[in-house]
Amino acid sequence: MTTHHLTGAEEATWNLADLYAGPDDPAFDADLDRADAEADALDLAYRGRIAGLSPAELAALLGSYEALRERAAKAGTYATLYWTQNTEDPARGALLQRATERDSRLGQKLIWFELELAHAADDVAAGWVAAPELARYRHWLEVVRLYRTYLLTEPEEKVLAEKSVTGRSAWERFFDELHSAARYEFDGEQMSRDQILSKLYDADREVRRRAAANFTEGLKELRRSTTYVFNTVLADKASDDRLRAYPTWITSRNLGNQVDDATVQALVDAVTSRYDIVARYYRLKARLLGLRELFDYDRYAPLPAADRDFSWDQAKEIVLSAYGAFHPRLAEIAGWFFDRRWIDAPPRPGKYGGAFSHGAVPSVHPYILLNYDAKPRDVMTLAHELGHGVHQTLSGVQGLLQADTPLTTAETASVFGEMLVFRSMMANEPDAAVRLGMLTQKIEDSFATAFRQISMNRFEHAIHTARREEGELTAERFGELWLQSQRAMFGDSVTLTDDYGLWWSYIPHFIGTPGYVYAYAFGELLVLALYARYQEIGPGFAEAYIGMLSKGGSDWPHAIVEPLGVDLKDPAFWHGGLNILEQMVADAERLAGAIAN
Repeated sequence: MTTHHLTGAEEATWNLADLYAGPDDPAFDADLDRADAEADALDLAYRGRIAGLSPAELAALLGSYEALRERAAKAGTYATLYWTQNTEDPARGALLQRATERDSRLGQKLIWFELELAHAADDVAAGWVAAPELARYRHWLEVVRLYRTYLLTEPEEKVLAEKSVTGRSAWERFFDELHSAARYEFDGEQMSRDQILSKLYDADREVRRRAAANFTEGLKELRRSTTYVFNTVLADKASDDRLRAYPTWITSRNLGNQVDDATVQALVDAVTSRYDIVARYYRLKARLLGLRELFDYDRYAPLPAADRDFSWDQAKEIVLSAYGAFHPRLAEIAGWFFDRRWIDAPPRPGKYGGAFSHGAVPSVHPYILLNYDAKPRDVMTLAHELGHGVHQTLSGVQGLLQADTPLTTAETASVFGEMLVFRSMMANEPDAAVRLGMLTQKIEDSFATAFRQISMNRFEHAIHTARREEGELTAERFGELWLQSQRAMFGDSVTLTDDYGLWWSYIPHFIGTPGYVYAYAFGELLVLALYARYQEIGPGFAEAYIGMLSKGGSDWPHAIVEPLGVDLKDPAFWHGGLNILEQMVADAERLAGAIAN
């Protein structure tokens, strides 16, 4: 039985009553039933008539459509959050599956509606976009029509929606439950994935080495299952892409992110062209740790001066203070998450690993999940997820259909929140050795968000391509492609062990959201540009920033950030952010030299 040290976060658990009183709350099924009935009524009243509606009539219809979708999404949110609290509980899994199946059936009932919107004549659609009555839904209508080339017939779309419940979404749930239930032995204790991976941040090298070895042994036991899940999900996506005639494996994700293939490729090319920054930093890290050779399990080793714990109350104060110094509105909203129990923080057996902020629905509020372990990186994770939570709260004014941003800008507020907290902690720390430790941790976090995510994008590209060209892949083939992508990033600065060749197999993004990972790099480099603008402009930037967050997904990403002085369409934009990362490494080198002297 694993023992946990106390962090002060033990009582920081969700209050899901703002959604439903409990899993047996009759309002849960009532909301789903009402959404179904409203979908039937819309079908009866409007099928075949969409293109002929006036702007005012379509606006009224979209209001009804949005309301019924929100009712169903509220039930789905509750089922998801309730399940993440204990993924090993069959009753919670059953509730999630019921909500998933109901949502699929509802979606099938409404497929006709978005098909008619997507296939309306160009002149009709242009009239909708220009109409003042439809201003609230303008961008959502534009995005719906992005997909018209790739949409199938209504019966075909219904079959795909029906089979997805027992297809990729089922494999995603199985993968999550498999890894949530997995335990890894360490010093006689049985640890979860997050708990044993936290040992990689230990100051004791032998602890790190043994933790990595034991984690690999656990992954080997899961290897047959995870390899099969990966192969199945890759094949499922290849099938969908073929049926819809997407030209590349990443096209559907780029459409969802509202960026074109060329823009994403420019990002990938820019980041991979500066892998030298990564190697430069890890050579410095080896010197700082006094190591002749840096292994994969040494990457996150803390410098001694920065190896300390932060209680939950300390973390709360640090984050809220930094947010408040930027703008009091940010601190006010972030404070609600603590005061109103919108955060579930302590690790527990069976709890979903990692961290997230779930936007829920605009009529309620977001919820944040953490596995708080009191380490410096946990403070940054709190800052990150609260950034998401503040963003999701502010964007709720746009309504369900336009509240969510594409993934490319979804990471903006989260990474910006981390930057605010990091700069505040650095400014308040008098000890140069501690500042160096904090700076190296920030560099590593930024590298994980930018360089590592692009290296994982390269891995994804390789496995999607290989699965389509070679057929089912072995675990060894996955490992070969994984190590190729990782060695390209590290160069000769980090020695990757054979064990590390299996570490692709626990990463959920590859299963749940194929193609997602490059959005982290997009967000990191965007935030570096935004923070540079903040330093130039000063306090006036904060109001414009909050205005940007409040727009949610109501416009194209480049249009939303343009008022803050950022041009996403400029190819030089990415290199500007990479230059800032290089400067951070140079700052660490100078600080290390000053301390040594």
